Amino acid sequence: MAFQHYGIDESKREEYIKLYNQYSFNSQPFEHVKEVLQVADDNFIVTHRDKESTLFLLEKFNLLRYFKVVVSVEEEGFARKPHAASYQHVMKDYPIDLVIGDRELDLIPARELGIKTVAFDNSDIEADFHLDSYADFSTTVLPYVNKIDSN
Repeated sequence: MAFQHYGIDESKREEYIKLYNQYSFNSQPFEHVKEVLQVADDNFIVTHRDKESTLFLLEKFNLLRYFKVVVSVEEEGFARKPHAASYQHVMKDYPIDLVIGDRELDLIPARELGIKTVAFDNSDIEADFHLDSYADFSTTVLPYVNKIDSN
């Protein structure tokens, strides 16, 4: 209906849907994620999403300043997760103490590399810690992370 109203050719619908989903215009950051990002010295994103839309969303929600590195796996020539190459790429310049993910394929490379893992909003995947809310990070995960930093 909107396509007709604005005189947009129906053949553009598929492209519109792709762009809409790519930039996730209705998406919101998870509650309390900013507090988690603030306690880490360095944060990284390793994503299958394209870099442009990832940066768009991070800037939109004023989160980009919390990230040292954003790796778009396919655009930068890495094999898709669960292959560990993209994580190894980050580790060349920065230590990774903890990986947070909501899918098994996010955590498999971390486990292979001996990195502690947090499963977010998914109790069905193997992880060192499980969080249903980022509000619980400071009590469930942070005490452990502080032990890593003090060693």
